[in-house]
Amino acid sequence: MAIAVLCLAALIVLAGCGGGKQAPDNKARQLSGNVTAVGSTAIQPLAEQAATQFMAKNPGVKVVVQGGGSGVGLTQVAQGAADIGNSDIFAEEKSGIDAAQLVDHQVAVVGMAAVINPAIKIDNLTRQQLVDIFTGKITNWSGVGGADQKIVLVNRPKASGTRATFKKYALGGAEEANGIEEDSSGTVRKIIKETPGAIGYLALSYLDNSVKAVSLDGVAPTKDNIVTGKYPVWAYMHCYTKEKPSGAVDAFLNYMMSDDVQKNIVPQLGYIPGTDMKIVRDASGNIKNK
Repeated sequence: MAIAVLCLAALIVLAGCGGGKQAPDNKARQLSGNVTAVGSTAIQPLAEQAATQFMAKNPGVKVVVQGGGSGVGLTQVAQGAADIGNSDIFAEEKSGIDAAQLVDHQVAVVGMAAVINPAIKIDNLTRQQLVDIFTGKITNWSGVGGADQKIVLVNRPKASGTRATFKKYALGGAEEANGIEEDSSGTVRKIIKETPGAIGYLALSYLDNSVKAVSLDGVAPTKDNIVTGKYPVWAYMHCYTKEKPSGAVDAFLNYMMSDDVQKNIVPQLGYIPGTDMKIVRDASGNIKNK
């Protein structure tokens, strides 16, 4: 009887200590929390698809991705209103933002191109022709070898990083004339598709058969031309945080740099992994070889 009691006590002690075989409490270790990413619509398709896959792997985390433009993303993350500020310009390029207070996470590269209605019989524009079109000096496609048709400009708002990149690297800083102005890259694509004579600009991640990208000075906006520096209109995709990230935010940003995203989602959606670039560019536009 005494032996039986001792054995029972030992079993109870072992059970209380886990006995070395208890199943781990997965829920206790499961990642949880909310992540809000706001800003650039150029990066939005990448962030949304990565978020969908990340949440499937981490059901305790909710990631919300919103557009609004790079300026909005930088402002909201600087103010603490968003966890991640998505931007296709450096924080240093945005007036009123203290870049020193933000942490830059570069997750990809994207090219940008002048895009026209597919019925327009133009495949290439010189830089000067592009400047003349967007500044309103040339207002008819006949002025650049096309048909006698009015040019319809489609712009992004001033908060747009895509607009800032296109203005800086395609137009040489020239101020655009007034035209149709839309917040969303998706809406810009739709307007160009449906409007005779329309021209605008889009990240290559938004290109499809409904619109036509135009070469610049005979150089096509392709990955090969971007990674070598032959085609100049491209930008880093930045995910800014206000401080060094932790928890779910850190986990999501790490996932953005994982093979799942960099080797699959990034190229599938028309972006370029940063590791493929043979050049680097700083916030002032200075380029050097890696």
